Amino acid sequence: MQQLKKHQSLFILAQRLADIGILYISIRFFVWWLGEPWVPKYLTIILLTILFFTFFASENGLYDSWRGSEFYGELKNTIKALFLSFLALLVFTRFIRFPEDVLTVFVIKWFILATVSLVIWRFITRLGLRILRKFGLNHKRMIILGAGDLGQNIARIILKRPEIGIDILNFYDDQIPVGTVAKHDSNIKVAGTLDDAIDFIRANQGMVDEIIIALPFRAEDRIKFCLQAAFENSVPVSFVPDLFVFDLVQSRVRDFSGIPLISLADSPFKGVGGLIKKVEDLVLGSLILALIAIPMLLIALAIKLTSKGPVLFKQKRYGVGGKDVVVWKFRTMKVLEDGAHVPQATKNDPRVTKIGRFLRRTSLDELPQFINVLQGTMSIVGPRPHAVVHNETYRKLIPGYMLRHLVRPGITGWAQINGLRGETETLEKMKKRVEHDVYYVRNWSLWLDIKIILITMVKGFVSEQSY
Repeated sequence: MQQLKKHQSLFILAQRLADIGILYISIRFFVWWLGEPWVPKYLTIILLTILFFTFFASENGLYDSWRGSEFYGELKNTIKALFLSFLALLVFTRFIRFPEDVLTVFVIKWFILATVSLVIWRFITRLGLRILRKFGLNHKRMIILGAGDLGQNIARIILKRPEIGIDILNFYDDQIPVGTVAKHDSNIKVAGTLDDAIDFIRANQGMVDEIIIALPFRAEDRIKFCLQAAFENSVPVSFVPDLFVFDLVQSRVRDFSGIPLISLADSPFKGVGGLIKKVEDLVLGSLILALIAIPMLLIALAIKLTSKGPVLFKQKRYGVGGKDVVVWKFRTMKVLEDGAHVPQATKNDPRVTKIGRFLRRTSLDELPQFINVLQGTMSIVGPRPHAVVHNETYRKLIPGYMLRHLVRPGITGWAQINGLRGETETLEKMKKRVEHDVYYVRNWSLWLDIKIILITMVKGFVSEQSY
């Protein structure tokens, strides 16, 4: 075994000490740069920050093994732990009435410097390990029990990323003949049955660093056998659940009183994600409403002067969790339809007023929905809400249709910026729209929201498909 692999715990300890050292050096540098003397208050600040960061970094899995994980995940967890640490520092120093000269601006500037420093350090660490692994150091040797599609997928992913330093020795499977070569471009063969795998581990103590069990759920007895054998031989073992048969949405593993639960479909707006989304909606929604207040008054006046009826049209839609919400729009039709039968607007629809046609084409009829955003029933970005009757129709025709309601409906969304707007006169058009909505739920991030907002601003709200 290589030296680095023998001392994984020492490596993690070194990472912790390096993070503490960077936090300390960054504040010393920042105080020096400001031309201030180093006084006891700064020592108190750094000790509090280290305490908070150590806690939040551990909670966010920053010191778990990240072999095989993307750098983006580590980057996100680093920034999250730092942000929470400095937020806790600000709250704590105000709570205990720390000296007034410890200003929020100072903490924010130090937070930026510390974030940049830690991110650069972690990037350099990853780069250094990647170089070492090119020379054959810090490698992990693994066998895969199960050479079916699941095992093949795992092997393919590992082989595509040589920088993670994992060597697959062999496959073992009861159902696939010995000597069968894996489908991917490699020389990895099925070396024997699961019994042969256990014999191999016993005969080569210390050679196998990890066992991956990639067997289908139906092979329960064989899975138990492999787990027991791994335990008896003190070999780390990981079980990969056969979840490829499911259409996963924001899947994650959580602890429920000691029982691991795998979420197959969940909202991305849990915990910090939900807080970020709320802040995004409240801040941007308030700014946008302030900017569009006068145009909204002018539109309301134009509607009142050109046709009979209320200025606003309120319609029931499905919100998050499939619960009814009331969505506001400027009235664009001569009728107010909201029942068991709501025909979609079509080209040259006689129900649409003259000014309503312009409002629908430019999407200005949706401006009152920013009030819905501040009410918390909608978001700026999310799947567009459909009429209740349309939801009830399509949920029976399109598998996974209601997954779009794991999040709040939005004024603009991933489907809209990809040209999927207006009438859906065919089932295929609606399927395509739902695919984009579910993609958004699966892949949500603050950066994706910003991208959608920017593209919406560049492309505008005008659509030839909106009648």
